[in-house]
Formats: sequence, C-alpha cells, structure tokens
Amino acid sequence: MASPDGASGVGSSPEETELSITLTLRMLMHGKVTAGPGTAHGVQHCPGARITISEGSCPERITTITGSTDAVFRAVSMIVFKLEEDLGSGGDGTAAGRAPVTLRLVIPASQCGSLIGKAGTKIREIRESTGAQVQVAGDLLPNSTERAVTVSGVPDTIIQCVRQICAVILESPPKGATIPYHPGLSLGTILLSANQVRGSSPPL
Repeated sequence: MASPDGASGVGSSPEETELSITLTLRMLMHGKVTAGPGTAHGVQHCPGARITISEGSCPERITTITGSTDAVFRAVSMIVFKLEEDLGSGGDGTAAGRAPVTLRLVIPASQCGSLIGKAGTKIREIRESTGAQVQVAGDLLPNSTERAVTVSGVPDTIIQCVRQICAVILESPPKGATIPYHPGLSLGTILLSANQVRGSSPPL
C-alpha cells in the first residue's frame, strides 16, 4: 500500500489519495521492453506500487501494477515516458517527444461493455476528452476471459486516458470469474508483438 510520504503531492488531497481504492492494472508488453534496464523493471521501485512481470520465453509479458490509484498512475506515467524515450531514440528520424506511444491494457471482457458504452458513447467520450486513440479488441485473448484495450498517443494523453479507463472499471467491477490471460507462443501473440514493435494498430 502507498505510504503517506509516497503518495503526497500529486494533485489530490492526502486523505483522498490514502482512501482511494486499491487498483490492479495489467498491461501486455513486449518481452524486450520489460527486460530492459528502464521501463517496467526500472519502475519496480515506484513508491506505493507493487509491480510484477510474468516470466517465460514468449514474445509478450504481462506487467501487473497494484497499489493506490495514485501510485499506479505514477508507475504508468514512468513507463509511458520511458517508452516514448525509447521510441524517440529508435533511429527512424522522429524527434524525441513526438513519437506516438502505444500501451496495451488487459481488461476483463465483462468490463469492456461499460468502457465502450451504449452505442460506443463512453469510448468516444474518452477519445474526445483525452485526444488518445482507444481500441477495444473484439475477441478474447487466448484461453482467457480478458480483452486487450490499446491506447495510443503522446504520453500526456495516454496517462489521462488510462485514468479515465480506470475510473470506468472501478465503477463497474468484473462480473463472474475472470480467467487471466497468460501469454504463449500462439500466432495471435506473435502478431500482437509485431504490431506493438511497429507501433501500428492492433489486428482487431
């Protein structure tokens, strides 16, 4: 849990921060990203956030962040800015700070309806208010009851978008049992991996 020192001074009152619901956020990231000296491994010391990275030799890893909402958002911010830094130095001629970043969240399918909203109203509202691109995969991730939610944009828009997504899923708890996604060497995983490396849209 976040300590008073670790959670203070980030925009909300100390009482609001300390009383916030514990949040668990799962992200699907490329193995090379999570294994590097920065990004997810570097954020494992973020105050108030407990971060774990799934093991295995498959192209994708699940990064799980648990803590107060404030601590989780701080960890996400650090990861997003590190991803942008890595993209900016990728040698493709794009100036650092301008390369769009893609983050892939893993969310129980039973919560995706609330995130999309009736006739897509909620997801459209999130796109318009944050400026980020948000896409909810139509199919479940293999052998699970979870879906990938892809968020793309510059770091500030992604962070605001993740905040709004988390607000929705906190208000709409998952229904029934959730079978978590565990990455494996399936064709779908390899395609997701290739798309994330290129920064292109998800296949679905």
